[in-house]
Amino acid sequence: MIGADRVCLNQVTVLQQWTLPEFLANVRRHGIRSISIWRDKLKAAGLDDTVRRLADSDYAVTSLCAGGLVTAADPAAGRAAIDEAKRALDETAAIGAGCLMFVAGGLDPVDKDMGRTRARVLDRLADLVPHAKARGVKIALEPLHPMVAGTRSVLSTLKLANDWCDALGAEDTVGIAVDTYAVWWDPELDTEIARAGRRIIAFHVSDFLADTTDLRLDRGMMGDGLIDIPAMHRSVEAAGYTGPVEVEIFSQRNWWQRDPDDVIRVVLERCRTAV
Repeated sequence: MIGADRVCLNQVTVLQQWTLPEFLANVRRHGIRSISIWRDKLKAAGLDDTVRRLADSDYAVTSLCAGGLVTAADPAAGRAAIDEAKRALDETAAIGAGCLMFVAGGLDPVDKDMGRTRARVLDRLADLVPHAKARGVKIALEPLHPMVAGTRSVLSTLKLANDWCDALGAEDTVGIAVDTYAVWWDPELDTEIARAGRRIIAFHVSDFLADTTDLRLDRGMMGDGLIDIPAMHRSVEAAGYTGPVEVEIFSQRNWWQRDPDDVIRVVLERCRTAV
């Protein structure tokens, strides 16, 4: 049973309903104090204005979502991507967030070599580590489902995230985000969660619907789908994770169409009964 004090609401759960100022003004009345901010919404609202609003609030900002997309084979595009990722790290520090969710980027459409693409990401992560350390924020490697390896992330498994952490050797700066929707299918899930241990710095929950209509934008509310979320929750806690449970639901056909206050009420109810 997870109470409101352990719930983190990722802004994407009500992405279509509220601007960032509206999100900051309304979430608190539900007793939720931990939030994750969507970077596109931050840009729309303005960094300086958001920093002022957060200073007047008692929110704990767990992360900024997201930065990365550093897979380009073209050297100039690669440098531009690194510069953009550094700006995202700067924004993460400015809003007082604990980490930047790192989305690696999809397979380069010209290169089409998965091994080389993943190697480039690891090299560019190494370039980003000193910048993150200087800003006092962490980089959260978030493996995404293989279905988006061509468009969003070539980081597809927890094993690969653990391997990258081993290679980087920056335990104080680079951690791992475990997202139920992205990794529930993995036959090595329990082994790699245990291996990750204290590297786990975020735990995201949503459900995989058996009748999904969109593999990215039709996530389910916890308890409505196929994932044994309580079992995964027990696994990350056994590995040493004690942070908030972050609800992150992309839902074009359902939850983004509903009254946002009703969505949050259901989120809190399901965190009590299905997480």
